Amino acid sequence: MSSADKSIAPKHPEPKHPERRLTAILAADVVAYSRLMGADEEGTLESLKAHRRELINPKIAEHNGRIVKTTGDGILIEFPSVVDALRCATEVQLGMIERNVDVTREKRIEFRVGINVGDVILDEGDIYGDGVNIAARLENLAEPGTVYISGAVFDQVRNKLPLRYDFLGEQHVKNISE
Repeated sequence: MSSADKSIAPKHPEPKHPERRLTAILAADVVAYSRLMGADEEGTLESLKAHRRELINPKIAEHNGRIVKTTGDGILIEFPSVVDALRCATEVQLGMIERNVDVTREKRIEFRVGINVGDVILDEGDIYGDGVNIAARLENLAEPGTVYISGAVFDQVRNKLPLRYDFLGEQHVKNISE
C-alpha cells in the first residue's frame, strides 16, 4: 500500500453491524412440564424424545425449519416462510392430538405454540430481538394444543392456508414496547 493509499483508509475501521434477517419465529413449550417430570421423569423424557424423533423433527425438516435451540421443555425454530412455520405448527399440533388419543390426561404431552415474523439478529447460530421475544410471549398466552400468531403473521398467511383464525384482540405482552 502506498502512502497515498494509507491517507484514504479510515483510521478506525467502521463498526461491524450484526448480521440480521427477516424470519418466521416459532416458540413452543410443553404444557405442565414440571408436573409431568415430577410424576415420571424417565417416562416423560422418553415420551418427549419419541415425539421429537417421530413427529416434530420430521415436520420441521419437511417445512424447511431450523432448530435454533431447545430447552428441557421448549424449542425455538426459525423458518424462511411464515406459511411453512404455521403449516409445521398445525401439523405438529394435529399429530399430537392423534398421539395422545390413548394417553390419560395426566400423562399427555401437549404444546403451546407462538409464531411471529420479525427482523432478528443472528449471532453464533442463535437469534435475538423483539421478533423472538414476541413469539415467546405469544407461546405463553396460548392455550394447550393451540397456535397463537401475531398480527404480522396473520397478514402473511390469511387466505393461504385452510385454517380457522379466531381474533383475540390486541394483546399486551410483558416488556415489549408498542
